[in-house]
Amino acid sequence: MKPPSGLEEARQRQRQASDIRVFASSCTMHGLGHIFGPGGLTLRRGLWATAVLLSLAAFLYQVAERVRYYGEFHHKTILDERESHQLTFPAVTLCNINPLRRSRLTPNDLHWAGTALLGLDPAEHAAYLRALGQPPAPPGFMPSPTFDMAQLYARAGHSLEDMLLDCRYRGQPCGPGNFTVIFTRMGQCYTFNSGAYGAELLTTPKGGAGNGLEIMLDVQQEEYLPIWKDMEETPFEVGIRVQIHSQDEPPAIDQLGFGAAPGHQTFVSCQQQQLSFLPPPWGDCNTASVDPDFDPEPSDPMGSPNLSPSPPYSLIGCRLACETRYVARKCGCRMMHMPGNSPVCSPQQYKDCASPALDAMLRKDTCVCPNPCATTRYAKELSMVRIPSRASARYLAQKYNRSETYIAENVLVLDIFFEALNYETVEQKAAYEVSELLGDIGGQMGLFIGASLLTILEILDYLCEVFQDRVLGYFWNRRSSQRHSGNTLLQEGLNGHQTQIPHLSLGPRPPAPPCAVTKTLSASHRTCYLVTRL
Repeated sequence: MKPPSGLEEARQRQRQASDIRVFASSCTMHGLGHIFGPGGLTLRRGLWATAVLLSLAAFLYQVAERVRYYGEFHHKTILDERESHQLTFPAVTLCNINPLRRSRLTPNDLHWAGTALLGLDPAEHAAYLRALGQPPAPPGFMPSPTFDMAQLYARAGHSLEDMLLDCRYRGQPCGPGNFTVIFTRMGQCYTFNSGAYGAELLTTPKGGAGNGLEIMLDVQQEEYLPIWKDMEETPFEVGIRVQIHSQDEPPAIDQLGFGAAPGHQTFVSCQQQQLSFLPPPWGDCNTASVDPDFDPEPSDPMGSPNLSPSPPYSLIGCRLACETRYVARKCGCRMMHMPGNSPVCSPQQYKDCASPALDAMLRKDTCVCPNPCATTRYAKELSMVRIPSRASARYLAQKYNRSETYIAENVLVLDIFFEALNYETVEQKAAYEVSELLGDIGGQMGLFIGASLLTILEILDYLCEVFQDRVLGYFWNRRSSQRHSGNTLLQEGLNGHQTQIPHLSLGPRPPAPPCAVTKTLSASHRTCYLVTRL
């Protein structure tokens, strides 16, 4: 028997590698060896096949369930408390509840803004001026051709130089120069430690009272406007509004501020909270800055350009920009506390369009602003005591050249500090990571079918062997059969030429030399060409 050639041996090994029985006997996946073993179909083999199929179905179901759960992108919230050697002091914005000083109003102001701000009819201007303690408009009074609401609030609003009686930060003196003028819906306000115009932010290395901001303010009740009519925004209270916020967001003091009353010292104990939210698909936070057509920080209503870079995205900044776009589109102007380059609304536009439009927008809550991915806020605890005491009333009256009654009715102290040098972190994290998904799939794979990642590689290797044997082997066998048929025809032609060729001769002739045969085969005509050298 002719021994097999090397090519045939390789083909036999390939057939063995693609045999399902050979693969099942060596595969690390449990149960295959009992199903595809030698022998015919038996009850034992059927039970093993049923068990393997049920285990495989359970495994695939668990995998689909885990993939579906991962596709829902759940998140979890982690609360932690951390220590710090020093903390950045927050921005503190304060506004006098009274927006305009009575001594600074003029007949021209009442002519233009009396109806919009105070609800006055033109016939009531003279009586209102008398209530302000001012003479009526002179005969022949002619109002100005134009009027700027921003200039009114800048001129007639409460001045910090007049309100601020004393200021200390961590025991060191401070003053109006440490505050930044900012315009809100309550009028002209002032922010301490705003970080505006590249100013360095203040920090504190200690917690507790005396290690923060302590200010004494005069609310100037004698400058409060008399209540002439009950309007929607008519203030009946006295004192200041305060908001403690991050430097990265503008104040919304009319909505988020708390009050400090005269005749009291208010202690505000703060704790910093750093919040982290996830972007899509786990959450809905946003890191993109506000529309560049509008400044996120309230700009100077006097018209000076704000050349400072845009701050990070903030929820309040987004809402402010949204409100600005809405009012500008509706009324063709902006309110004085709004950012942007649109002209400031006139008093009549305030009354007829801007204020009603903004109030309607706030009621409908049409601004869709996602949370920032990272933000800082401050939890507060307030407590207060009465001032002045009987022992200090006379001293304070002499110090500030006021009566004791004035001190009790107008002076307040605000003390803002960190409770301790620790801060809370509230962080959103993905509840189900890719590593956890792969771990669950691997665990289910090992539990139900006893397989691993290498088992998958074994199956892929077996499929490659089957492809080579069944698909590539088919074309190899077809090519080999064509070669074999051609060689057979050539051999037949050579064997037929070896027979004797008869010669017609008169006598014996020497034997012809052997034939020179060219092994040229034309497969198309299947003709063998013999060249005989005589």
